[in-house]
Amino acid sequence: QVQLVESGGGLVQAGGSLRLSCAASGRTVSRYTLGWFRQAPGKEREFVGVISWSDGSTYYADSVKGRFTISRDNAKNTLYLQLNNLKPEDTAVYYCAADRYSGGRYLPPREVDYWGQGTQVTVSS
Repeated sequence: QVQLVESGGGLVQAGGSLRLSCAASGRTVSRYTLGWFRQAPGKEREFVGVISWSDGSTYYADSVKGRFTISRDNAKNTLYLQLNNLKPEDTAVYYCAADRYSGGRYLPPREVDYWGQGTQVTVSS
C-alpha cells in the first residue's frame, strides 16, 4: 500500500508560479514511479508528468513541457511539482499518483496504482 497526500495548491494570477508537494508513505514507495495528473471541470483526468523510481528521469506531457518541473526527494519520500508561467487553462485539481512501471513514457490514468486526494490550482487571467 502507498499513501499519497498533496499540498500547495491555491489561487495564482496568470504568469505566476506555484509548487505542489506530495508526501508519499508505504513500505515500498521508493520502488514506485511517482507522477502528477490533473482534472479540469467537465474534463477527463490527464497525464502531466512522471519521475522514474529507478533513475530519476522525467517525462512530461507536451502541454506542460518547459513550464512544469517534477522532482522527488527520496530521503523525505516527497514528490514536487513546480509550476511556472501558469495559464488559465492550467486550472484543475492536481493529483499525485504512484505506479510500479519504470517511467519514461506516458501513463494512462486507468493504469495508475495509487492516487492522492488532489489539490486545487486556480489560475486567474
